[in-house]
Amino acid sequence: MPKPQRSPQEIEAVREDILHHALDMIATDGFQTFSMRKLAARLGIAAKTIYNYYRNQDELYLCILIKGFEQLYSVFAKAVRTSSDPMTQLEAAIEAYVDFGLDNANIYNLMFTWHVPKYNDYVGTPMEKAAYRELEVALRCADLFLDVLAACLGKGREEIEDVLRFEMIAVWSQMHGYIAGVNNTLLDYMHAKPMDLKRRLVERLVANTRQALKVL
Repeated sequence: MPKPQRSPQEIEAVREDILHHALDMIATDGFQTFSMRKLAARLGIAAKTIYNYYRNQDELYLCILIKGFEQLYSVFAKAVRTSSDPMTQLEAAIEAYVDFGLDNANIYNLMFTWHVPKYNDYVGTPMEKAAYRELEVALRCADLFLDVLAACLGKGREEIEDVLRFEMIAVWSQMHGYIAGVNNTLLDYMHAKPMDLKRRLVERLVANTRQALKVL
């Protein structure tokens, strides 16, 4: 008797389990040493079985990134909905981003810290379409933050797009520096309790961004 076909829910559950184990392996051993063969050994299945769910290693990697950026966008959107005041939204968005990076260190490192393939690396390859989908999801996060900055100024984004992007990059660079420093333990050598600095950092970022926006 042939095996009964898996339901869509069962297939998605298997895909999620594969993603979970792949991310854990990448976080532990690094991206460069990851392989489908090693993943299959961890799962206790034949490597060819994984290809029933993912075309190749690149698709699996890109799906991990897409999942991460979808989670980040959800966190951002939820933070923005906490208030109708743009400045309050800005503070909530900054704090939500920092919390996401600290609470999800493994996938955050893959998304933002490690030297791993990006969209441009896939241009002209069979994986370009999948890579572009990942890029679109990532840019949604940036667009939402830009919209909050524009709302703080009471102006349309098209009027001051370059200025807004500079402010976004300035804020992100500081958030990312703190998150990376905590996640890789470097800040442990600079401060006894670096996690205790989180709230002060968020307040500083909000104050600095408010000041920068006042002069625009």
